[in-house]
This record gives sequence, C-alpha cells and structure tokens, in this order.
Amino acid sequence: MTGVSDGRVVIVTGAGRGLGRAHALAFATEGARVVVNDLGVGLDGTPGAESPAGRVVEEIRAAGGEAVAHGGDIATSAGAASLVAAALDAYGRLDTLVNNAGFLRDRMLVNLDEDEWDAVVRVHLKGHFLPLRHAAAHWRAEAKAGRTPCARVVNTSSGAGLLGSVGQGNYSAAKAAIVALTLVAAAELGRYGVQVNAIAPAARTRMTERTFAGAMAAPATGFDAMAPENVSPLVVWLGSAESAGVTGRVFETEGGRISVMEGWRRGPTVDKGARWTPAEAGQTALELLTEAEAPGAVYGDGAD
Repeated sequence: MTGVSDGRVVIVTGAGRGLGRAHALAFATEGARVVVNDLGVGLDGTPGAESPAGRVVEEIRAAGGEAVAHGGDIATSAGAASLVAAALDAYGRLDTLVNNAGFLRDRMLVNLDEDEWDAVVRVHLKGHFLPLRHAAAHWRAEAKAGRTPCARVVNTSSGAGLLGSVGQGNYSAAKAAIVALTLVAAAELGRYGVQVNAIAPAARTRMTERTFAGAMAAPATGFDAMAPENVSPLVVWLGSAESAGVTGRVFETEGGRISVMEGWRRGPTVDKGARWTPAEAGQTALELLTEAEAPGAVYGDGAD
C-alpha cells in the first residue's frame, strides 16, 4: 500500500469503531503503519467483553497493511506512555497522533452528577492531553538530538464544543477545551517540527445515533453523507507531510463539506480610557451587541 502516508507510523485512539476505525483503515490504505488503540468499552465508557482494536488490525493486515493493537487506557499516564512505546517498539518511530477516543453520558445540567462530568471530561480532554504530552516529549527529544521530525497531531473536537449542545454540558465543555489545547500545542510544539490541528466532525457513529436519528440509514443509492469514512480523508491529509505549514487550525467536516472554523477574535470595541460605571458599561455593552454578529445556535435548543 502506498499513498500520502507511505512510511509514516500513525497512532489512532478509539480506533475500534466508528470514526477511529475509518481513520485507521484510511491511513493504512495510504501506506501508514498503524497503532490501533481501543479500550473496548461501551458507549457510556463501561467495560466491554470484546476487543475491537484487534478486529481492525486484522482488517488492515488482510488488506496487505501493517498494524498492531493497543488496549491501554490512554486517559492514564501509564496507558498513554505505553501507547507511544507501542509505536516505537513495533516500528521504531512515530509520525502522527490522532486523538479520537471518547464516550457520552448525556444529561441536562440539573441532572448531571459529578461522576458523569468527571468521566466524560477525563476520556475526552485528559485522553487528548496525555497521549499528546507523551508523543510531544518523544518528538522534542528527537529534535534536540538533531532529528527534527515531520510530526502531526490531529485532535477531535465537535460542533458541540464550538457552539454548545443541549444535554451535553460535560461533552461540550471537554470538546471546547480540546480546541484551546490544540491552539496551545500548535504554538508550543512548532519549534520541534510538530503541527497540531483539530477537526469537528459529523458522522454516523454509536455516539451520534440519537443526534442523526433521521439520517442513520445509508441511502439505497447515491452519496451517504453520514458515513464516517467521509471524515477520514481530511484527517489523513492533516496527518501527512503534505499538510506542511497548516497548524493551529480547526476544520469542520461532514459529508462532502469542509469548513475552516474561525474562533474567538475581537469584534466591536470601545475603550473609554478610564473605569466605567455599571450603567455606562451596560449601555456600552448593549450598543456593541447591535454591531456584533449573532452567535450560532446551540445544538438542540430548537433554533437550529
């Protein structure tokens, strides 16, 4: 297998099903050697009895590619360290990290308990930070040894993180934080030859079956806009040397559509040059809001 990822070693977390599986298969098709990580848990993060990572490895090998499975918990430092070690032990290098693992525990805020908050933030946000931290430490050491890598990180945010989503306060907060983590990592790691970007995908997976209930079944003919495989080409390109110069960006991708997202930036501004009174501040805020663009609708609030 040869392609834009020929010779690269790629880690994909949460790659046993859905988007992660699609990414792993797409990287392998383009010539990458893939470390397929999946803990094998259910949609809500509870332990499962099967090993989906092993099945994906078998698929890749059956098609003539190279892959190894990793079943560790990447939201622990030991698990994340062993994930990077798995790539280095199997293939002697690491070029691309795709952070994708996650699950849901949806509740309205008044019903969301602390454990449900902690569990979702742990797997999404900590599960991005720790593999990134261990991979970055390896790449920094390589750069300092005079072997500056052509390294890539692709993080997974969500429309929920960009706009919010009713009933998903924990998930939305974690996905928004992943965008901020992406921006910081891109700024800090560029000197070591590392580019860091994020995607906000929409596709048919276990996590989105309720969100896209009306579009779950693939059409009998024509283009299946909700297929997770539609997201993977952008991820593969971002994870390749072909994306040179692209870093610190967020892309929304769904079906055949790709958008570059434009995040927080200053809009209308007034500077008094002195302290405001509350009344003055309030009046000024109202005036500025008349000049500002309206925010996008929160998913599920009835306005979208």
